[in-house]
Amino acid sequence: MDKKKVVVPLVCHGHSRPVVDLFYSPVTPDGYFLISASKDSSPMLRNGETGDWIGTFEGHKGAVWSCCLDSNALRAASGSADFTAKLWDALTGDELHSFEHKHIVRACAFSEDTKLLLTGGMEKVLRIFDLNHPEAPPREVDNSPGSIRTVAWLHSDQTILSSCTDIGGVRLWDVRSAKIVRTLDTKSPVTSAEVSQDGRYITTADGCTVKFWDANHFGLVKSYTMPCTVESASLEPKLGNKFVAGGEDMWVRLFDFHTGEEIACNKGHHGPVHCVRFSPLGDSYASGSEDGTIRIWQTQPTTGSDESEALPANGPSAKIKVVAEDVVHKIEGFHIASNVVDEDKGDKPSM
Repeated sequence: MDKKKVVVPLVCHGHSRPVVDLFYSPVTPDGYFLISASKDSSPMLRNGETGDWIGTFEGHKGAVWSCCLDSNALRAASGSADFTAKLWDALTGDELHSFEHKHIVRACAFSEDTKLLLTGGMEKVLRIFDLNHPEAPPREVDNSPGSIRTVAWLHSDQTILSSCTDIGGVRLWDVRSAKIVRTLDTKSPVTSAEVSQDGRYITTADGCTVKFWDANHFGLVKSYTMPCTVESASLEPKLGNKFVAGGEDMWVRLFDFHTGEEIACNKGHHGPVHCVRFSPLGDSYASGSEDGTIRIWQTQPTTGSDESEALPANGPSAKIKVVAEDVVHKIEGFHIASNVVDEDKGDKPSM
């Protein structure tokens, strides 16, 4: 009997709480990298292709809701429930700066030229920090209609995208005037908003719907109803012919962009899927879940006989498979988190 084609994921352990955000770097001379945010307060950096753990960024005192890498994967940023956004050296793991806020930071994003860091959160304020002068007060855009859930840059850093936790729609802000120039209407709050690698599309997830918008003219290009409430969606970056979505039913689904037809339905997570992202080469995609794991799935299925089979990737508690010299080179300056802070509440923890 023919073996059934299934996608066998790499399973990345290490987080002790739900994984709530994932971000892939572009391809660099050293490959590409994956950073994850978790309610355990410790963002982790991994090899984007193999899932092998590189290091853990230590310093937050609350749940980390958002994370990102700059275009060269030399610096990382994270936003947390401890009322800070932090800038990190992605080579050593050192904290470069901590940007104080007055409430939970839910989202952060490096500008395309990597000179600016954008943050947003429960304060209903967008802040733009100059990374060449991190001590300087940020530029503030303070008329968001609701608490900010997602942020992104587009149009060569001339436009900012944001969505809110409590009301529908995506707002597009002109950076120079700090005013909303367009709103993309959705029925439900947008929980995921991604600008495609080529800058053509904005991919959003709201309720049971995944939508694709023209990033230049802002018209609705595609809208597909999903089998469940989805929390995140991501468009394949090379050909743009597939997208992946994940949500409350614990499945990670791959779809045809042109028709909305389901191509694959991947089983493996043991809790709702909070975030999905395609790798920059489009040959794999990652998912983060309430179960505390990250799973990396190949876009093209392999042949296997057991759908529950999974391959482990290196984690802080896993056996390291690379040679000792490689480990020293990769994790120099990084530290494994010794104390995990159980903090995902809205109250700022005492210092």
